[in-house]
Amino acid sequence: MAVPKPRTDRMKESDMSQCPPLPPYTEETARLKVQAAEDAWNSCDPERVALAYTEDSEWRNRDTFLRGRREIRAFLREKWSRELDYRLRKELWSYTGNRISVRFEYEWHDTARQWWRSYGNEQWEYDENGLMRRRYASINDLPIAEADRRIVH
Repeated sequence: MAVPKPRTDRMKESDMSQCPPLPPYTEETARLKVQAAEDAWNSCDPERVALAYTEDSEWRNRDTFLRGRREIRAFLREKWSRELDYRLRKELWSYTGNRISVRFEYEWHDTARQWWRSYGNEQWEYDENGLMRRRYASINDLPIAEADRRIVH
């Protein structure tokens, strides 16, 4: 009889073999996937967000290229240390098979209390287990007055 191996954080991460809903996506399941992503990103928890991606996930975020969960977590920790009071909204734009496209906007402020609204589009590609293997994001920032915020907690 085999003796069970002790659980480690690495093993817990690899236990995430599926992240429903799974492809191919319908309009309903694509909307669920978009909402799950919005909820995870609004948690501002790099560990939680990274679990939705494959171990070797490829990212382009603006002009930054990342590979794998370790780089994703480090990127998100740095991002949310600069983008304070971050709040995001995502909207399904299109879907087919294992791909989803979204438009989004998020608001945040910097350490000088300047508020920003960031607009963009993302293209996502999923593996057969519903984990995102590719994420390509194009984003533009617009300074706004605090009174002009549209996304509040």
